Amino acid sequence: MTTSLTSELRDRAFRWIADDPDDDSRVELQNILARAMGGEAGAADELADRMAGPLEFGTAGLRGPVRAGPNGMNVAVVTRTTAGVAAWLSSRGHAGGVVVVGRDARHGSEAFAEAAAEVLTAAGFAVKTLPGPLPTPVLAFAVLELGAVAGIQITASHNPPADNGYKLYDASGGQIVPPSDGQIERAIETAPPAISVPREPGAEVLGDELLDAYLAKVALLPRGPEREVKVAATALHGVGADTLRAAFERAGFGDLHLVAEQATPDPDFPTVAFPNPEEPGATDLLLALASEVDADLAIALDPDADRCALGVRERDGSWRMLRGDETGVLLGWHVLSTVDSADPLVATTIVSSSMLGEVAKEFGARYAETLTGFKWLVRAGEGLVFAYEEALGLCVNPGFVRDKDGISAAVLAASLTASLRAAGRGPLDVLDELSVKHGVHVTDQVSLRVTDLSVRERLMAGLRATPPASLGGTGVTMGDLLPDADVLRLTGEGLRVVIRPSGTEPKLKAYLQVKEPVSGDLAEARTAADARLAALRADIESRLA
Repeated sequence: MTTSLTSELRDRAFRWIADDPDDDSRVELQNILARAMGGEAGAADELADRMAGPLEFGTAGLRGPVRAGPNGMNVAVVTRTTAGVAAWLSSRGHAGGVVVVGRDARHGSEAFAEAAAEVLTAAGFAVKTLPGPLPTPVLAFAVLELGAVAGIQITASHNPPADNGYKLYDASGGQIVPPSDGQIERAIETAPPAISVPREPGAEVLGDELLDAYLAKVALLPRGPEREVKVAATALHGVGADTLRAAFERAGFGDLHLVAEQATPDPDFPTVAFPNPEEPGATDLLLALASEVDADLAIALDPDADRCALGVRERDGSWRMLRGDETGVLLGWHVLSTVDSADPLVATTIVSSSMLGEVAKEFGARYAETLTGFKWLVRAGEGLVFAYEEALGLCVNPGFVRDKDGISAAVLAASLTASLRAAGRGPLDVLDELSVKHGVHVTDQVSLRVTDLSVRERLMAGLRATPPASLGGTGVTMGDLLPDADVLRLTGEGLRVVIRPSGTEPKLKAYLQVKEPVSGDLAEARTAADARLAALRADIESRLA
C-alpha cells in the first residue's frame, strides 16, 4: 500500500499530537509525521495506519499494539476510554462506587493502569488498585470480593509481545456483554481530548489481604485428601508464577517445579515465538522439565494466568499437551464426580466438544451451550459449577471468580492427578474410560488469517448462499445463528463444524468435531475418528482457501 500524505491526514495527526498528554507518545508520532512530510518511503503508510483508529471497544474491551496514535494502545487512548467507562458507569447509577484496577507486566501496563485509576479518581469513583502485576482472575475475584461496580485489567492475555489491552468487568464480576459495549463505545466517542480529561492521583493501593483472600478460596478447591503429586509448570514469562506457587502451598501441594527460564515476568517473552500454550513450541521447555523431574502432571499458564493447559505422560513415556477439550471434559468429569450441589449445571460453548453434555447426562446434571466467550459461559444459568471453552479457558470456581481462572484450574488438576495417582491411575485412563462410554470425540480447528476483513465477510456470505451438502463424505445440514451471532453450524452423522469470524483476531475460524462410537477396540475407534477428522479438515481447508 502507498499512501499520500494528504492535508487531512497531516492535520489529524497534528491534532492528536496536540491532545496527547504523554510526552513519549507525542515524540513518537511527531517523528513519523516528520518522516512522512519529508517524503520517506512508507512513512505516510505508517502514519495512516496509526491514525486509522480508534481501536474498537467490544465485549473483550480493547486490544492492540502499544504505539502512539488512536489506532494503538497508549496513555491517550486509555485516558479517553476510561472517561467513557466512567460516564457509562455514572449513567447506570454507579457514580462514586468502587472500581478496581489491575494490570499484568506487559509493555505500558503500569502507565496505562495509572492513567485509568487517575481518570476514575477524578471522576469521583473510589478507586482501588492491585499491588503490582497480578493474574487477571485476581482482578475478577476482587470485583466480587470488594462489591465493586466495575473492574479494569490492563492485559493482552496471550497476544504477541507488541500488544496490550484493556478488559472491563461489570458489577456482576463477569466481562461485559451487549449492549454495554456499544454504550461504552459511544461514550468514548463523546469524551473530550485526552489532554482535557481530568486526572487525579489518590487511588488506594490494596495490600496483601486481597490476594490472601483469593488464595484462601483457592485452597478449598481440592476435592480429596491426597496431596502427593509432582507438578512441572510454566508461567510463559507472565505474571502467574508467584501466585501459582502460593496457591499450591496453600492447598498443600509442595512438589512444584517451575520452568526457571519462564518464571519471571518479561514483556518480550524471549523463549517463545508466541506466548500462548496452544502454539507449537510454546511448551517445549515445560515438557522437557516434566520429563527431567519425572512429573505426574505438567501445567502451562498463559501470560495473565487466566488460561491453563495440561500436559500428560503417554504410556510410552513421552509427554504431550492435552487439547483444550480433553482438559475441559476431564475437569468437568472430576467436578461432577465430587460436587455436593443438588442440581448442578455445567456449560461449554457451541465450538467446544459436545462430550461434556454426555458426561453431564451420566451424572444427571444440567448442561448448557453458549456462544463463545466466558462473558456468556458465566451467565449460563443458576447452579453453575463448572464451565470451559476449548481455547484453554476453565472456570472451576464460579462462586468466587466469574471468569476463566488458570490458577484455580491448576490446583484442581493437581488434586485430580493426586487422587488418580493414589489409585494407580492417571488422567489418560479417565479419558479412555469416557471415550469408551460416550464415544471417541476428536476435535480440530482450521484458522484462516486475513489482512482484509472483507474476505471473511465474502466467505461467510458464500457459505450462506450455497451451503455444502456434504463435508468429509458425510451429508450435512446448516443452521445459521444470525441475527444473534455471525455463526454457521453444519451437522451430520457423527460430525459437526462451526464457522465464525474471530472476535479478537483477523481470522475466520472453523471448529471441527467427529464422534465415533466404540463398539469394540478403542484404538480402532480412534483410528477411524482420526481418519474422518482428516478428511473433514481437508474439505474445510479447500472451501476456505
